[in-house]
Amino acid sequence: MKAIISLEKIESKIYTIRNQKVMFDRDLAELYEVETRILVQAVKRNIGRFPDDFMFQLSKNEFDSLRSQFVISKKGGRTYLPYVFTENGVAMLSSVLNSERAIQVNIQIMRVFTKLRGMLREYEELKEFVIALAKKQQEDVTYLFMELDRLNRMFESLKPKKQIGFESGLVKEKH
Repeated sequence: MKAIISLEKIESKIYTIRNQKVMFDRDLAELYEVETRILVQAVKRNIGRFPDDFMFQLSKNEFDSLRSQFVISKKGGRTYLPYVFTENGVAMLSSVLNSERAIQVNIQIMRVFTKLRGMLREYEELKEFVIALAKKQQEDVTYLFMELDRLNRMFESLKPKKQIGFESGLVKEKH
């Protein structure tokens, strides 16, 4: 079955806020092809399904910061701070919005979140590998310098020692 929305389009609408991957109410409404206010009303009618780890409202500071980062217009916009939904919150939306489109869009969104988790796991594995490699390389460099120092001391001990004192310029002649 052909995807209703490309995975790339969905990925572009996932942000990290408060160390969580989230999607904005307005972006979800756009994907579901409903007005943002309709989506928010449906959520508020079923607020018990959306605990804080499923959905939260941005603070004024967070919203102002995002506004400056994403150049969100102050005109003609919202009268309330936006809601953001975690992966679990997005999954719960399919039970609140009963349209066929909402179900299909949610399937696509869940696939994107799963893909992102896999990428994060691969990133963590790669990070651990690089750290181990750097540690091994540091150990190898330390060993190399220790060996060079040992060899240097060994060669120093083989050099002829200078005699203490001075030599006179007199040469004894044989008679």
